This record gives sequence, structure tokens and C-alpha cells, in this order.
Amino acid sequence: MGISDWWRRRQAERLDISDALWDQVESELEFLAHLAPEERAQLRLLARQFVAEKQWSGAQGLQLTPRIQLTIALQACLPILKLGLDWYDGWVGIVVYPGDFLIPRRMVDEDGVVHEYDDEVMGEAWYGGPVLLSWFDDAADAHGINVVIHEFAHKLDMCSGDADGVPPLHEGMSRRRWIEVMSRAFDDFQERVDLGEETLLDPYGAEWPAEFFAVASEAFFENPALLRGEYPDVYEQFRLFYRQDPGVQRAVPR
Repeated sequence: MGISDWWRRRQAERLDISDALWDQVESELEFLAHLAPEERAQLRLLARQFVAEKQWSGAQGLQLTPRIQLTIALQACLPILKLGLDWYDGWVGIVVYPGDFLIPRRMVDEDGVVHEYDDEVMGEAWYGGPVLLSWFDDAADAHGINVVIHEFAHKLDMCSGDADGVPPLHEGMSRRRWIEVMSRAFDDFQERVDLGEETLLDPYGAEWPAEFFAVASEAFFENPALLRGEYPDVYEQFRLFYRQDPGVQRAVPR
């Protein structure tokens, strides 16, 4: 065990989290049900370490509770379950808002005219900086969007620089194949959205390749059958990258 791993374990051990709270939060995240017992234990360890080493802030009067932190941490750590917490190195801040929030934007158009406006968002990941997240007590208010997995997929994407839909790939994976698969799927999805089709994936994924990667990552973990049915080649690339196969149905222990 390296020094960083030892430190993370020591910090995590200081957190007093009851089994009842773990069970409550996990039961609310139904897409964790496919995990084998050893995977669930590993996810809990990662979530403990994640809560301990990140700097948490509640915005606009939101009081952070252990339940809120664990709910976010379990979802944030699910994509790195087989990758490790080092993938979230280089930044520390997590800011949680009570619902949607506004971010001031400044844009210069082709004619050099400056436009300033407030952009209403549910989350945002900053390169080298914090992750901003909205919190909803009722998950239905999120309109089927998993903002945590979405924004942390962006963080993984940013491990190779600016978010472009191409995260650092593992040895044995082909960058050329990844780009080919993702580009073909993105072009198809963008065309379907432009034609007004009611897509099963969030149409926001048609904005640009980085958003398609994040939206597809949401589906990979929350509704793997959907992604595999829509874009099986994307599913296969994600299976290789995340080193998980959430679409596999495991027998439930009796």
C-alpha cells in the first residue's frame, strides 16, 4: 500500500457512517443493485475516501448532510470503481446547490459583440477546479438526468486535457477505434435530434462530443440495456474504458 492509499484509508476511517445510512442511500440508487457484494464493499470504501479528501460546500444556504454527501460520493465513485480514486486527483472542491442555479456567461460573437447572460444549469465541471452540482430531495425533479455521473464523466474526460469526449485510454485500447465509434454515434445522434426525434438518450448529448460522452456515460451506468440497444459499439468501448459491464445480470444471493 502506497503512502497516498494509507492516508486515504486513515482519513476515511474517521468518518462515522452507520450501516443504516449506507443501506438507505444505496436503496435510493437502484442502479447499484447489479453490483456484486465485493464490488459494493469497494464502492463504499471509495466513497468514504472521496468524502474525506474532497472539500465540500453548500451553496445558497444548502446545509450538507451525510446523506447528501454519501449520495453524491457513491455516484461519483461508481465510474472509477475499477479505475481508482487517483483519476480524481488534481482538484478538491465540490459545491452543491439546492436545485438549478445560474452561472454568468460572457460570449463574443463573430462580429466582436460581447453578450453577457445568466445560464441556468444543473451542474458544471471546471478543468482543474471544482465540480458544481444541483441537489434535489426528490430525484424526479432532476427530469431523468443523473447530474453526478454526468459531471464526473466530464472530469474523467478532462484527465487528458480539455473535455472532448476522449478520456485517457488504457493500454490495449485503440484511440483510433474510440474516435471512430464515438464520432459515428455522435453524428447519428445529432442527426436524430435535429430531425426532432424523441430520443431515449438525453438530447443534450447532441450539443458536442464531450456532452455525448457524458450523457452516454449516464446511460451506461443507469440504464445499460438502453445504451447497448441504441449504440452497442459505444457500450463496448465504455465496457473497456470503465472496466465494468453493468448490463450483466448477476444472480441475487439467497
